[in-house]
Amino acid sequence: MKKILFGSNLKMYKTTSETVAYLQKLQELSGDIPGIQLFIIPSFPTLHSASEAIDHEKIRLGAQNMGWEEEGQFTGEVSARMLEEEGTDLVMIGHSERRHVFGETDYEENKKVLKALEHGFITLLCIGETAQQKEFGISREVLREQLKIGLHGAELKEDSELWVAYEPVWSIGVNGTPASADYAEAMHQEIKACLKELFGERGLEIPVLYGGSVNPGNASELIVQPSIDGLFTGRAAWQADKFNALIHQALDTLEAQK
Repeated sequence: MKKILFGSNLKMYKTTSETVAYLQKLQELSGDIPGIQLFIIPSFPTLHSASEAIDHEKIRLGAQNMGWEEEGQFTGEVSARMLEEEGTDLVMIGHSERRHVFGETDYEENKKVLKALEHGFITLLCIGETAQQKEFGISREVLREQLKIGLHGAELKEDSELWVAYEPVWSIGVNGTPASADYAEAMHQEIKACLKELFGERGLEIPVLYGGSVNPGNASELIVQPSIDGLFTGRAAWQADKFNALIHQALDTLEAQK
């Protein structure tokens, strides 16, 4: 049975000591919940201490970004080999802030995806349309373009793990507006159709998560959508007890539907 994914990107908020305390509390509260896979993506400086503080089977540890070369004159970048040494399980690629604040392109994300898969990381590709693209009615085309370029040349081997997170740009952050459950489901259906075109039946096994102002008020209606395989939660997950409550609420709603 496919596990339901629950995770969070801590962005540039928690120090190393705060990250370790958060992870240990989250593992204590939620680490043994059956049928789910937790993942947390803290900042680069916290990775070593975070890795030593958790059971990686209970919480997968992710990096927020990664360079596409093994080594070289790339000041400020972090390589796959460096992340391996820190005990990283997962690499997030193409978060909207990397795209829209730091100007990364689909072609750069593609090189990172290929490098992450080559090194055996769980590879989490984030995609999403802007408010203007949504207004112009091209959301589906934008998502397909990001997938087709971002995953160009990717080969899924037996042990490869590729995840996709749908994060509409207009729904992220303090002033974000959550997508309706119906809209999120429609976009997830489009993403899954594209993944099947790219990878055949194997594409249908790729988990697609929804992220974008996930909170206790909408988590339950999102998680029950047929094409949503997990929730990528922002600030609503940054306190372990609140994240644990959100997870249980979502799972209770799923169980009630059976």
